[in-house]
Amino acid sequence: MTDLDLGGLSLEEAEREIYAHIVSRNPEHDFEPTLDRVREACDLLGSPQHAYKVIHLTGTNGKTSTARMTEALVREHGLRTGLFTSPHLTTVRERIQIDGEPIAQEDFVRLWLDVAPILHMVDVRSAANGGPRLSFFEVLVVLAYAAFADAPVDVAVIEVGMGGIWDATNVADGDVAVVTPIGLDHQEWLGDSLADIAAEKAGIIKDGAAVVLAPQSASVDPVLDAAIEERGARAYREDVDLEVVERQPGVGGQLMTLRTPAATYTDVFVPLYGPYQAHNALLALAATELLLADGGEPSSLAGETVEAAFAGVSSPGRLEAVRTAPLILVDAAHNPHGVEAMVEALDESFAFETLVGVVGILRDKDAEGILAALEPALAHVVITASSSPRAIPVEELAPLAREIFGEDRVTETEALPDAIDAAVQRAERDSDLGAGVLVVGSITLVADARILTGADRRKGTGRAR
Repeated sequence: MTDLDLGGLSLEEAEREIYAHIVSRNPEHDFEPTLDRVREACDLLGSPQHAYKVIHLTGTNGKTSTARMTEALVREHGLRTGLFTSPHLTTVRERIQIDGEPIAQEDFVRLWLDVAPILHMVDVRSAANGGPRLSFFEVLVVLAYAAFADAPVDVAVIEVGMGGIWDATNVADGDVAVVTPIGLDHQEWLGDSLADIAAEKAGIIKDGAAVVLAPQSASVDPVLDAAIEERGARAYREDVDLEVVERQPGVGGQLMTLRTPAATYTDVFVPLYGPYQAHNALLALAATELLLADGGEPSSLAGETVEAAFAGVSSPGRLEAVRTAPLILVDAAHNPHGVEAMVEALDESFAFETLVGVVGILRDKDAEGILAALEPALAHVVITASSSPRAIPVEELAPLAREIFGEDRVTETEALPDAIDAAVQRAERDSDLGAGVLVVGSITLVADARILTGADRRKGTGRAR
């Protein structure tokens, strides 16, 4: 039983009220280019973001999976960990994890009661100067940093929400910065070119930090190089200082050999699909080596530690099976680059005779690029919409899908349950044993599908070849 005074509310009701209040603030992607409000709140809380070591991750795709693998590796070394990722799929508490588990409901409510007066104080001061309240995302960052200090954790693995320089998470100073592949996404806020986006993301690189870099496009490399030189950081580059030496897809995941700055790890099994997950694992290994080196030369991690950490890694919403017979997969890819990587993983790891897509896309995304990337993989597509107010209406998205897939390969259905049923019927009509359904296009669509199928309450199983 809780000793909190909740005014007669249950913990469940209290959590819902807190979340409703946070959501009522500026939307997650509606922010001003300033860290002043977050920094002020953290200062009033005693600068919790400086109470632990930090691995800070940015990039366009692969951040969440890389963050999860990094946290698992650090935790397997006996260190207490905090993990901050976004967005969430079922409960907002997923974004704030301690030792690999979402913050407990009671702890979340207690945290809010402790921090809310500080947030109110910052809101009032901002309003007095003509500014906005702390945004949805800014509030969650402050809560996460306070939770990690209260735990207390030894290491926090922090995924940016968007960008880098002005991302609310950037009030922390990362001992290690990780930059996953940078592509076009969030152009409305980050810029229209890869170079502009890279300049924003390079903002997480701090003075003297170690930086782990995934391969980047020709226009991105000079931007990151300049930031690294300006800040006296140490760069460790994939395909130079680290590489995926070998990779063999298998049942339930893949077996790989990975070379890092300190060692070559052989027979490393990761229970995730796709070439990109091997590269995410490589970045996580290198980042963990560098963190544990504490500014010195990295040394190898114990093989059994790496094996144990990776064996328990999961990445909900990333080629996750949520139902069998027929197999229904969900994937949160929501930009062309991410969809292309997902399609490659599908082709490599799953044997479908007929795969039908259930697709919904948000307003600020490259819908045409997403649909074009999906077209070679899908026999048919059912266009629907998620519960997000930013979802493109079905009657608007369906004509675009018909331009790309053709009239006969597109069905439109407003409600997601009906869309999944329609996709299942279509897939089973065309194939008895090799039928499959893929729900893809937006994170909110995947979240809705996971709740609908009960995957948010259990672990799904997949079928790979």
